[in-house]
Amino acid sequence: MSRRLLDYGPTAALLECEDLSEVLGLLPLLRVQAPINEVVPGARTVLLRLGEALTQADRQRLLTMAPVAIDDIEPTPIRIDVDYSGEDLAEVADEIGATPDEVVRRHTGQIWTVGFCGFAPGFAYLQGEHSRLRVRRRPSPRTRVPAGSVGLADIWSGIYPREGPGGWRLIGRTEAVLWDLNRASPALLQPGGRVHFIAIAS
Repeated sequence: MSRRLLDYGPTAALLECEDLSEVLGLLPLLRVQAPINEVVPGARTVLLRLGEALTQADRQRLLTMAPVAIDDIEPTPIRIDVDYSGEDLAEVADEIGATPDEVVRRHTGQIWTVGFCGFAPGFAYLQGEHSRLRVRRRPSPRTRVPAGSVGLADIWSGIYPREGPGGWRLIGRTEAVLWDLNRASPALLQPGGRVHFIAIAS
């Protein structure tokens, strides 16, 4: 186990993990551990906001706790309907040696897990069950990506919650509202949650 715990100022600590799977497996445990008030996951790290300083026993527990198997968490997947007519769909198909229809089948034919959130409020980095849709980002980002655009970049899929610049390959668009301050939890997608994309007619 190569986990490390680093002090991050007087009221926080940074837990470095082996990979995203370990991060996701630790999240449900960390959320109920005292004196942790908040957890902020990343691809291989978890920022812990603390109510008080960690004791030596706290540190040892955080470094040795066994992560929960992701398959045992089993949150119900959130269904997201997508119109797969994105500008880069054909380009993505060419890069991975498939047809546009096959890209859609690969995107909808797996469950995606929310690894972490960032970039913009409500933007979730989604990791699939396989990497058969791994593509490079665009060489030059677009200055305007419409809200609801569904994209691919490296091993990730994501949905732009609002209009703005971006360099991901766009394969479709959804009407799902990713960020809404009127909800109890404004972000529709939370770390550890799961997503199932559904193709709809354009």
